[in-house]
Amino acid sequence: MRIILSKSISAALRSYASTVPRNRHYIATCTHRSRPIPFVRVSGGLLESPWSATQLRHARFSGADVRPGNVIERRGKIYEVVKADHTTQGRGGAIIQVELRDVDSGSKVNERLRTDEKIEKIFVEEKSLTYLYTDDETGNIVLMEPETYSQLEVPRQLFGDSLVYLQDDMTVTVQLYDERALSASIPHRVTCTVAESDEARPGSSKSSPSKRVLLDNGVTLQAPAHIAAGDKIVVNTTNSSYVSRA
Repeated sequence: MRIILSKSISAALRSYASTVPRNRHYIATCTHRSRPIPFVRVSGGLLESPWSATQLRHARFSGADVRPGNVIERRGKIYEVVKADHTTQGRGGAIIQVELRDVDSGSKVNERLRTDEKIEKIFVEEKSLTYLYTDDETGNIVLMEPETYSQLEVPRQLFGDSLVYLQDDMTVTVQLYDERALSASIPHRVTCTVAESDEARPGSSKSSPSKRVLLDNGVTLQAPAHIAAGDKIVVNTTNSSYVSRA
């Protein structure tokens, strides 16, 4: 009797299911199988996780959140924020004075942003690469991916004033958008060799006289009086200042 009843119920369910349009309704079951998320192909590369697709999308944030190093889009062009100074103008409210670098031409522009202004921020991919050499013909900086040994040429202007501190096998950081280099930076501290040193001269205090030294890369800076030619010193590359003896 149970077998006959079970068959009758199964037949009734099949009959009912055949009358329901399959493109509009679904019959829930105890076993749920999630549909696989499709891969997204971007610039020839296969993104293996859904959130990775957002790395090439834009996001809005306010002018008050703009910081040096951000990559933004304005009037159809892509810029890197070089400087951002927050100021207040009385009743006019707070503004941000920014220096922007056009990543295509390398030219710089100065603009004012309102703190409540909506800015298009671009998410970029950051990679650590090894400096190989500078191409004599193009002037480009040739970098290498340490794991795959693939090479990438980067325009020298992306390094800005820190270009003089590039050294063999130095690890540099490059920001990429859609496989194109937007910015490049070197470590904040590097070790350099003193090529020449002047005589010590009185500094801000008698206990710490300083003198001018010339580094092997052509940069001059102030260093303590005891630093001599041939010494190795640690230099802050952001402002070319002496840090310590290496």
